[in-house]
Amino acid sequence: MPTLLAAKPVLDAHHPRLKKRVEAVTKLRGRPPKLSVILVGDDPASQIYVSQKGKRAIELGMQHETILMPATSTPQEVRSKVASLNQDPSVDGILIQRPLPRDFREEELVYWVNPRKDVDAFHPENTGRMILGLPSFAPCTPSGVMKLLEHYGVELSGRIACVVGRSSIVGKPMAHLLLQADATVLHTHSKTRDLASITRQADLLIVAAGKPGLIGKEHIKPGAIVIDVGVHRLKDGKVVGDVNFDEVQAIVSAITPVPGGVGPMTILQLMENTVISAETMET
Repeated sequence: MPTLLAAKPVLDAHHPRLKKRVEAVTKLRGRPPKLSVILVGDDPASQIYVSQKGKRAIELGMQHETILMPATSTPQEVRSKVASLNQDPSVDGILIQRPLPRDFREEELVYWVNPRKDVDAFHPENTGRMILGLPSFAPCTPSGVMKLLEHYGVELSGRIACVVGRSSIVGKPMAHLLLQADATVLHTHSKTRDLASITRQADLLIVAAGKPGLIGKEHIKPGAIVIDVGVHRLKDGKVVGDVNFDEVQAIVSAITPVPGGVGPMTILQLMENTVISAETMET
């Protein structure tokens, strides 16, 4: 059996330190760090994710609010709500839960949240600073993956890492963080020809393609480490990732479980970004 790179031991190590930082901010500011989440519509998966974020914030002693808006809300209405949160001195972090109705354009949406409160790290200013290696909020899922790898002692310098997926949320920033850690990065996507011939070169394979079961044993270098970012609920209720776990477990040396792997790490980084915002917010 491969080593399971589960999130729980990482959370157990990070939570006490983060909780102390929350307590220090609360003492300094006279209030806990606050995260405001805007949820448009009633997507079941989004409701679960938002609930998990709220639960984690409360466990850490933070404030959390979910602002529910109907699916019929216009982009102008949501942007107006975001603008009011930007101006609210009691709010340290703002998150607009994806996915959104079709009327919303991501290329406009990324500018709405003030970069100082953009704890999801989607604003072009934060993205640009991250790519240049300048101080910025860390993109939640990719940075969560880096924390996971660090906790389990995975050496990145000089190793070949392959990222499958090129989304602005995961794939692109993931590749940049791996480069900053001195890994040699191969970056693949939906248009890549003969995907397996490239992924089989990787000592570390990070899959964020959004396609359940995309990666099988033919894609894996024996002994590779696999990070599965995908989360999909099948018709029978089973939750699976982008990697066929049952098929590859005999080949890999280590792999993240789904669920219980990358998802909780994403929430951990979101909480840390909110605390950083509160620590550095001008009074």
